[in-house]
Amino acid sequence: MDQTQPPAQPLVTIRNCRQAYHKEASADLVVLDNVDLTLNEGEIVALLGRSGSGKSTLLRIVSGLLKPTSGEVKWRGKDLKGPAEGVAMVFQSFALFPWLTVQENVQLGLEALGVGRDDREERSEEAIDLIGLGGYDTAYPKELSGGMRQRVGLARALVVHPDLLLMDEPFSALDVLTAETLRTDLIDLWMEKKLPIKSILIVTHNIEEAVLMADRILVFSSNPGRVAHELKVPFPHPRNRFDPAFRQQVDDIYGIMTRRTATAVHAPAATAPSGFATPLYPVSTNLMAGLIETLSGPPYHGRADLPALAAALQFEVDELLPLGETLQLLGFARLEEGDLFLTDTGRKFADAETEDRKEIFAEALRAHVPLVGAIRAVIDQRSNHRASAVRFRDELEDHMSPEYAEETLRAVISWGRYAEIFEYDEEAQQFGLEEEDEDEEA
Repeated sequence: MDQTQPPAQPLVTIRNCRQAYHKEASADLVVLDNVDLTLNEGEIVALLGRSGSGKSTLLRIVSGLLKPTSGEVKWRGKDLKGPAEGVAMVFQSFALFPWLTVQENVQLGLEALGVGRDDREERSEEAIDLIGLGGYDTAYPKELSGGMRQRVGLARALVVHPDLLLMDEPFSALDVLTAETLRTDLIDLWMEKKLPIKSILIVTHNIEEAVLMADRILVFSSNPGRVAHELKVPFPHPRNRFDPAFRQQVDDIYGIMTRRTATAVHAPAATAPSGFATPLYPVSTNLMAGLIETLSGPPYHGRADLPALAAALQFEVDELLPLGETLQLLGFARLEEGDLFLTDTGRKFADAETEDRKEIFAEALRAHVPLVGAIRAVIDQRSNHRASAVRFRDELEDHMSPEYAEETLRAVISWGRYAEIFEYDEEAQQFGLEEEDEDEEA
């Protein structure tokens, strides 16, 4: 008789997942498209990508809280219909009830499962001790630091003994040292097999965090969210972030994200008129000028390695890449394989005086941001030299989400004002010309 055991079923299997939201009078907004995911017992998998790439949406689909527009979602080999049993989640915002004590917050999940009072108290005490909050059972959230509150959130998730722990950017609201301590404690408990879970799926936009924690990393592209790359992390725990091989993998992932960025993130939508609806990040001109000056001077002299630059500036990837991409869009820099290079225009801007910088910036906007030119053209055509922002916002929303439309409009308002291409009345929500420009038009 064959005694061979059949291979274990994956915890989660997702195939051809698509999530779209219907928009009236325009194409559907696609958040996720053609996403595949397999999650096995005994592994930590990180979903890595920029804000807006659909990672948190996928987490909700995995939990069964959101049914995808199309595609197949299986939990332990069976079609998932509704919230999955054996799944718990830790949130970025702690999500504690302020009027409940630590122990009462931790017990909430057990109450929902109908666990008796004595068992609830015993299991909650075990979970509280496990995550390092022994002695704080009767404390209220307002008495705890941010790191301690997140430990309560972790204990609340673990107390139900889930098969799968979902974590949605669980350390991003914490300071660097607190996040590092909690991250290390969690990995230690995982490696010592003290956690009552079989797998962890974590959403993050922190590249180092993904390499520090995960066995596999799925790198997401944006607009819509897709799995652009799947990477294995070969290093045993505990991991040394200063190890050359570790640093190389971090560099490689930066390279992957900047290669994707250079070709995809700022590509105009297929239906957008002449790039009018290219999504823009509301990056301040002060930040742009500061980064250009930093790149121009020592020790970079026009070229910087992104991981080293992020560390020096204490920027997350979600802060640095939009800044680098915007400089690339405007022709001041270019992103290549995880490096940021100043262009000749960028060097010219760095060396220029204030008024000359405004002229250089205005030229860049006219050359690379069609929306700025479209706004100015409408203003020039009107006898009163005024144009409502609403018409441009509505047109943008035909090609992108309302959030992206708002960010894009905020960006051009800020940039156009700095370059003195137009002015903007916040109260009336109108673009216009400065008095000197109106006199010249007259």
